[in-house]
Amino acid sequence: MDTSFIEDLPRGPLDHYRSQANFDWKKLKLVFEEPDFLKVKLNVWRTLEKDPLFQRPAITPTTDEQKRITALQFHQYCKYNFLPPDAQNLPYKRKTKYMMTVNEAIAVCFPDVSVKYAIGVSLFTNTLQTLGTERHQHMFQAAWNRQILSCLALTEVAHGSNTKQVRTTATYDKNTQEFVIHTPDFEAAKCWVGNLGKTCTVALLFAQLYTDGQCHGLHAFVVPIRNPKTLLPYPGIVVGDIGEKVGLNGIDNGFVIFNNYRIPREYLLNRTADVTPEGDYESSFSEPGKILGAALENLSTGRMGICQESVNNLICAVTISIRYAAVRRQFSDNGNGNGNGGDNHELPIIEYQLHQWRLFPYVASAAVFKMFITCLTDDYLTAVEKTTTSTSARLNGLGDLVAEIHAIISATKPLFTWSCRDAIQESREACGGHGYLKSARLGDLRNINDPCVTYEGDNNVLIQQTSNWLLRQWLTLKQEGKVNSPLNTCTFLKEYRVILSRKFSANVTVNVDYILSLYEWLITYLICETDKKQQKLLDEGQSKFAARNNFQVYRAGPLSRIYGEYLALRHYWKRIHDVNTDQNLMPVLENLASMYGLSSLDKHLIYFYQGNFASGPDLITCIKEGILKLCCALKPHIVSIVDALAPPDFVVNSVLGKADGKLYQHLQTEFFQNPGGMSRPSWWHEIIIEGAPDFKCKSKL
Repeated sequence: MDTSFIEDLPRGPLDHYRSQANFDWKKLKLVFEEPDFLKVKLNVWRTLEKDPLFQRPAITPTTDEQKRITALQFHQYCKYNFLPPDAQNLPYKRKTKYMMTVNEAIAVCFPDVSVKYAIGVSLFTNTLQTLGTERHQHMFQAAWNRQILSCLALTEVAHGSNTKQVRTTATYDKNTQEFVIHTPDFEAAKCWVGNLGKTCTVALLFAQLYTDGQCHGLHAFVVPIRNPKTLLPYPGIVVGDIGEKVGLNGIDNGFVIFNNYRIPREYLLNRTADVTPEGDYESSFSEPGKILGAALENLSTGRMGICQESVNNLICAVTISIRYAAVRRQFSDNGNGNGNGGDNHELPIIEYQLHQWRLFPYVASAAVFKMFITCLTDDYLTAVEKTTTSTSARLNGLGDLVAEIHAIISATKPLFTWSCRDAIQESREACGGHGYLKSARLGDLRNINDPCVTYEGDNNVLIQQTSNWLLRQWLTLKQEGKVNSPLNTCTFLKEYRVILSRKFSANVTVNVDYILSLYEWLITYLICETDKKQQKLLDEGQSKFAARNNFQVYRAGPLSRIYGEYLALRHYWKRIHDVNTDQNLMPVLENLASMYGLSSLDKHLIYFYQGNFASGPDLITCIKEGILKLCCALKPHIVSIVDALAPPDFVVNSVLGKADGKLYQHLQTEFFQNPGGMSRPSWWHEIIIEGAPDFKCKSKL
């Protein structure tokens, strides 16, 4: 295994813990990262680090300046063309993975640029390829060559998750062969649209298509917004920026109102449906909902990107908090065990069990998620590749494989983004007051991750897609004795009678295989209970809509989250045993799996007792004591595990998390070089109190 292209880490205080690891951190890094793709990332980071345009400002710029800088960085990033020279000639799956890798590399250090590119180029061109036809090819080329910048206009002021009820209309006028785009009132204004506020020139607009007074449901249109030579909006459009946000202010989120604005008939993306020049509506679907489903399927790519971004933000968070914990010393044992006074041999806070318990499960999550997203990306691209070979397969239900992929992504995006949110907050608190510094970057990470739990599918709404799919599998199993799970993520349900008959035994060996069996019991139990609840509500006369709404909290919602955790652990476990993993790495990889599994199950213990899988304290003791034992086992290796996961310092960008571990030297530099930090404020005269005594001046004493 060639690790020569990975740079050595600088020497410093972290060496104390690095020397305790019994494995080569570089070899572990190549378990988490495929070498070819890691080389691409390293090239991106080294290039940007040398570019003056990508140097971080010492003082946070105004929101308008952030938008300007992001726009310039976007164009510079595109010019670099970080893909390998032969990328365009590679098979679809390999080429796409390279493209996703480049986006992943920019997202972890310059998320505004990544979002701008994803919305303005990737999502637009992907949608043109999947929903458009030859007549849109010139638009594809213009976007790919950065001659136009796009946005995705779906969400409205009064409608977000309920996309079927958006109210922007596109009415066909057969006299002029144009669509008339109209916003009936402010509540129907498109809003929160990235790139729309200041910079985009075209919009990928979703609107209700009307012909001869009949509504055919939501369809996608390419709508010119601004003159590309002047960036001024066209007549009939009211467009603007929605204002400063909590974070990601380099992205100009905007709103738009259309006043009977006309576009050519050909600007309808017409692979799924079209309108003839005479005004006849034609579609390969009989139901408008299927057209919407095909159109919105493109969002899965965006959700995959969000998952990648969340994993990398989680990694940055634990990199900062673990490296800080390994060099930050507080308290010592003075002989009587109270930790007060005594000698000066203070302990690094990583030595305290409480600190390990707070952080180590998130390190395990980072490791498990890192491998899981690699496996999921492979499965997703395989599904896309298969469906794009057949138009009929793609447009009609998309098959069991794509349905399963959708269910997996609908569970994974919430799992990753919520876990990242919690890891960042715990890391911030674990770094104490220093963690509140902007230069610690944990606040920025929190603000960057925060929108991920909402956009491209609100998490609490998205997980319902997963539970609905699982319930369909359960119904099919009971009616036909099978489940439609090509990826075998829930085929264990076929053994539901055996699974539900299991009971916990204190004599069992709690390894990863057993943890996975606990998850299979938990999922089976929750599916069964959710189905029972649904049937009870239906028997009471509730509609299917009302019934689904009333079994989310303690049944369907937890079911989807637990299913996501199970998949993450199962994919990780399978991958470390399938690839040619160095046997010296297996103990630490297995301990990380156990830590993730047990710490996740610790949140779900009530269901094991509710379902009579366990009684008495033995299961609780087993899981909680197991977590603490794993904390002890992982402690000597945790810094090197983080080294294997972490990107370079330029990317982590934290005064607390630098690879050399010289915490206090870096803090001193930060304090002393803070612009204006040691100068008198320009407004000093405004706060002077006349007659205030000068205690330094002896003549006045």
